[in-house]
Amino acid sequence: MLQFSLRVNPANPNHHLWNNNGTWFIHYVVHPTPFTKERIRHSLGTKSLTEARARRDTILAAAQPEPLALAA
Repeated sequence: MLQFSLRVNPANPNHHLWNNNGTWFIHYVVHPTPFTKERIRHSLGTKSLTEARARRDTILAAAQPEPLALAA
């Protein structure tokens, strides 16, 4: 079971982003098992910070699992 934990610093609108020679990348960590972690880093394919933020938000929203529904 993949565990996803997202830490966000509201004072930093560029969290999880870094600029590598003009191209924006995303980076975050997932925990495939309770004992391991995997760093995810990949290009967002844009030089625009505004576009990079939008793509980051889309990726992180898709990576978060749906909340579990409790059985009645």
